[in-house]
Amino acid sequence: MSVQLFYFAGLRETLGCGSEELSLPPEVDTVAALRDFLAARGEAWQTLAGMKNLKAAVNQTMAGGEAAIKDGDEVAFFPPVTGG
Repeated sequence: MSVQLFYFAGLRETLGCGSEELSLPPEVDTVAALRDFLAARGEAWQTLAGMKNLKAAVNQTMAGGEAAIKDGDEVAFFPPVTGG
């Protein structure tokens, strides 16, 4: 399965990239499993596992960790936005 990933805001700077296309093993079929898969890359990628309130969208629709992902999907991760 191949998905297009996007990383926004400070997450993009931390990871050193704004987007990538990635082939995933069959067991990575939810947003939570994808997050864990990416975090296993180590170093800066572990930020994904430790970031509380990390937001995700699948095909431009907000999605929780249980949301399914399938071949050809676009998945975006971004930290919560604060203002004041």
